[in-house]
Parts: sequence; C-alpha cells; structure tokens
Amino acid sequence: MSSTVVAQTGIDIDTINVSTTSIPLKLNQTGRNITVLQSEDIQQLSFNSMDELLQTISGVEVQSRGGFGVQADIQMRGSTFSQVLILLDGQRMNDPLTGHFNGYIPVTSSEIYRIEILRGPASAIYGPDAVGGVINIITNTFVKHKENTMRNSGSFSYGENQLLSVEHGFFSHNKGLKVGGGFNISKSEGELVPEKIIDENTTLEEYNTFFDIKQASISLGYEFGNGISLAARTAYDDRHFNARYFYTTNIFDKSVESTQAWWNQLRLSKVGDKSSTSLDLSYKKNNDEFIFSPDFPSTNVHTTKFFNANLSHLRSLSSQMSLKAGLQFDNRNIVSNDRGDHENVHAGAYTMLHYFNQSGLNATLGLRLDYDDNYELEFSPQLNISYILSDFVIRAAAGKSIRAGDYTERFVGNNLENLLPGRSLGNPDLLAEEAWSEEIGLDYRGFKNIQIKATAFSRQSSSLIDFVKTNQADIVGVGNLQTGEDYFFTKNISAAVTSGFEAEVYFDKKWSSSNRIKLGLGYTFLNTTTDEDEVSVYISSHAKHLLTSNLHLQVDRFYLNLNSLYKDRKVLDAATINSSLSPSYFLHNAKLGMNITSNFGAFVQVHNLGDIEYQNILGARMPGRWFKAGVNWNL
Repeated sequence: MSSTVVAQTGIDIDTINVSTTSIPLKLNQTGRNITVLQSEDIQQLSFNSMDELLQTISGVEVQSRGGFGVQADIQMRGSTFSQVLILLDGQRMNDPLTGHFNGYIPVTSSEIYRIEILRGPASAIYGPDAVGGVINIITNTFVKHKENTMRNSGSFSYGENQLLSVEHGFFSHNKGLKVGGGFNISKSEGELVPEKIIDENTTLEEYNTFFDIKQASISLGYEFGNGISLAARTAYDDRHFNARYFYTTNIFDKSVESTQAWWNQLRLSKVGDKSSTSLDLSYKKNNDEFIFSPDFPSTNVHTTKFFNANLSHLRSLSSQMSLKAGLQFDNRNIVSNDRGDHENVHAGAYTMLHYFNQSGLNATLGLRLDYDDNYELEFSPQLNISYILSDFVIRAAAGKSIRAGDYTERFVGNNLENLLPGRSLGNPDLLAEEAWSEEIGLDYRGFKNIQIKATAFSRQSSSLIDFVKTNQADIVGVGNLQTGEDYFFTKNISAAVTSGFEAEVYFDKKWSSSNRIKLGLGYTFLNTTTDEDEVSVYISSHAKHLLTSNLHLQVDRFYLNLNSLYKDRKVLDAATINSSLSPSYFLHNAKLGMNITSNFGAFVQVHNLGDIEYQNILGARMPGRWFKAGVNWNL
C-alpha cells in the first residue's frame, strides 16, 4: 500500500479512529469528508488564537471581528455561524445566548491531543446546530494513553502595540493518573483607528482596537482498571475588548464588551471487550456586559447557564455490525435586562447502526428524535456510505439537520426603551430551521506522499433564521420602536439552496528527522440562492471562493510556517460609517523559528504579512501587519 497523508498529517489513513462520528470508525469507513489535526500538525501552523488555527483548515471560513482571538464566527459549507457545532471532548459548547461566543474555547493549543472537523450535517448524532459541520476539540486528559508520559510546553512573545502573549500547557500520565492544564494571556492596547469625516455634520472619532484575553484550565483523569475511567475539567475564560461596529454600523456605536465564562465537564466510562458505556456531564455559566456607548444609558447585562448530560452505550453485535444508542438532555436559561428572563429544556434520543463487509462496503444509519419546548418534536435521519478500493475511497451521505433560534435571535432588544434605528430586534415567534443535505466524494491515495480529496454537496434549507432590514410599520407587537425607522428584525427566510464543491491536496515528504516539507492546499466553491428578495445579514455572507494554503518547511534547526488565505465574496457598504467589504483579499501569516536546543527555540511571527486593509464583518476593522517575537519550550 502506498504511504498516504491525512489532512495535514503524515499518518496513514487506515490507522485513525474518528470519535466525532459517535461510533469510532477509521476515516475511510465514515463516508464523510473529515479532517484530523494531530498535536504535531497544530505546532506546524502560524496562528495566534483558536479561531486563527481553525482558519487554516480547508473549508472552514472564520469571520473574525478582530485579531488574536477577540471574537469570530465559524462557518462551514455556506452555513451561518450558529449552524456549526463546537464540541470540547464531545460535549456541546455552542452558547445559548449567541453564536458569536461559540469560538470561545477555554483550552490552550498545548492541551490539545487532536482536532476532528466533520463537514456537513450531524444532527442525527448531536441534535440541533450540526448543520454545516462539527468541530470536536479533543484534549490529552480525555483520551486513553498506553504509555506513561510527561509534557510541558509553551511560549512567551512580545510584539507591536504592546502585544503580550503567554501560553503554557502541561500533561502527565503515570500509572493511570492523568493531570493536564494550561493558561493563556493575550493582551494589547490595539491599533489606533484614525477619525473619519463622514460629512460636514458628522465626524467619527479615533479609537483603539484593544483586547485583554485570559484563559486557564485544569483537568484530571484516572483509569481504575477493568475498563473504568474518570475524567474531569474546569476552565475559565475572561475577555475585555473594543467591540465597535462588531454588531451594527450605527454612527453612535462605541461598543465595549466584557465576557466571563466558567466551564465544567465530567466523563465516567466503562469499556469492555464488546461494549462500552459513557456518561458525560457539562455545565457552562457565561456573563456578558455590553456597553453600546458611554454617551447615554446603553449597558446590556446577560447571564446564561447551560447544563448538558449525555448517556451512550456502544455494543458490537457481530464481527461486521455495531450499534450505539444514546440519550441527551440539556437545560438553558438567561437573565437579561434587554432580552428578558427565559428558560428552555431539550431532550434527544438517538441510535446508530454501522455495517461493513470484506468487500470494502461501509454503511452507517443514524436516527434521532429531539424535543425542545421551542420547536417540539423533530426527527433527523442520516445515512453515510463508503466503498474502499485499493487506492480509492468512494463516499456518499445524506441527512437532515435542524437548528432553533438562540436567545439573541429571539429576544434581542425586546425590553429596551426607544430602540435606536439600525439596531437588531429579536422575534419570539421564530420557527426552527430545517435542512436536507447530500454529498458525494472521492479520496485518492495512489501517489506516494500525496492524498487528493474531492467532494460535491448540496443543502436545501427551509425556515432559515436571519436578521432582515425591516420597517417599523411591518413589525407588530415587538419592541419599543421609533415610527417609520428601519431595524434588523429576525425572520424565517422561507427557503435557500446552498451548493458547492471542496477539493484538497496534501503532500508530506520527510528526508530525515530534521528535514521535512508539508504542503496542504484547499479550495471551496459555494453558491447560495434564496426565493425571497429580502436582504438578510448572515445567510449569504459566506465567501463564494475560499482558498487555503499551509506550508511547513523544516531544514535542520530552522523552520518556516506560511499560512495563506484567499476569499472572494460579495461587496457590502455602510455609508453611515464610511466602511465597506472589499470583493476579495489575500492574507498571509508567517512564522520563522530556530530550535536552539531540543527543548528550547526562538521565533519571529508576522500577522498579515502584506499589510492589507480588510474586514470580515462590515465595520469591524481587522489588524494590519503585526510583528511579534518570542521563545518557546517543549520539555
């Protein structure tokens, strides 16, 4: 068999079991387009935060509102940012307040064992939100290790605009006891945005894009014997940042935002010869203070709580068939001065059956029933098929996915007096989104050191939720509005069709232990059409053409990481603040380093090498060229 590469790693495709498919399967058995990043791959990329790391992955579009992890919307296959499900060690992290917080993942890159990215629907496994794809971040403490090990790694760097970045992570496994953790500090006074003269009566004052981000986590695990193990984590995420024009293009917008999130997680599992059982519990509490402007009373304060429980059982029925069944329950609530106080419950039950035979055929059928007091009962089926030949894997999948509106989409601005024009307004009567998706793909691994992947897909959506520019006269019974003014009101867009194509090529060549070249190229084409003339904010905000390139070059003690991104998207303008989204941009991030010893190194990193001016979200300025230098260690 030819040597192959999987995503950005040099591991043979037949050796990786993917846990995000619920039934652990080898990649070529899943019938899906899945990327796996091992911890080694992560260290060979140039990034400053988790969203910048995800941005390097083919087909993952990250619409950041600021650099260095301030805030980002994560999209896949033309989805909205709320239609991608984020998991931490298998537990849902999507925030019930707003999808804008879904990228706040409270672990450092040093704690990550691997990341699995499943493109396309997975509601039959995970329920709501898994429309465009699933990103599962798996940490060292929550996986089984065969050998005792100890790791201690991190970095310290300083850069322009008083940028300070510190990251440290550690993990130890000794005689069944696992201890892991880490912390991250990233802060800067930000770039100075000069004042803008809109007209003779309006001047927008200068401001700084400051940010202050702190994260810390600790995790413990123990393997008791007889297949019984326990793992737990507690983590904290604190952010304070300039949020001007993050959510509006209003001339009065001088927004500043602070969030604090506390995350707790527990897993108890029993693994036998032919079966395994797992109980997963998690609890998240998030506080958010949003000040629209210090010039008048405009402070919104929200506290959300999210409890999630999963019980699953996997059994091998025969040498060719496995069955998994599970139950899920969650409770979410919010206390908010502008959205009100609300509480909702959700429960789901699912079953999955996997079959394979010696001829290379694999088939997985998933069935799930969800109940939510927002949308009552929803049924989600999914069928994945793959056929393995000597150098080819042919795969196909079809399934249904669902998503309900979050607390922002349903209630934002409902309790505010005299809501300013151009602000967002929630709709309590939203229906749940539904979508049917189909895909067909081919993986080829007949070339030495090269893998090629191609996938075509389509999604037909109904009742899609988005913010639509609406006149006050057409909004009945919601909000305290100004007569005759326009607001961005959440509505169910009747239907949309998203079709696209993904192509990926990966090359990995190693001449010796200290000489290596890795190259990954990814291209995604997307087209979304709707049957309505209303102009929405997020449904068609994705790039039409998305190209990613990742190069890692190692020569003796020196290495170069170069990550590039090209986006082509529709032009948007905001005359009120004299701002616009350009039709396309080409972004390069680079890191040049030297391993001084086997344990210590030094590096120089450049964000936005070409110093281009660009935005991902209309009005939200992204950083220009930004240098930093530092040291790193791996003990």
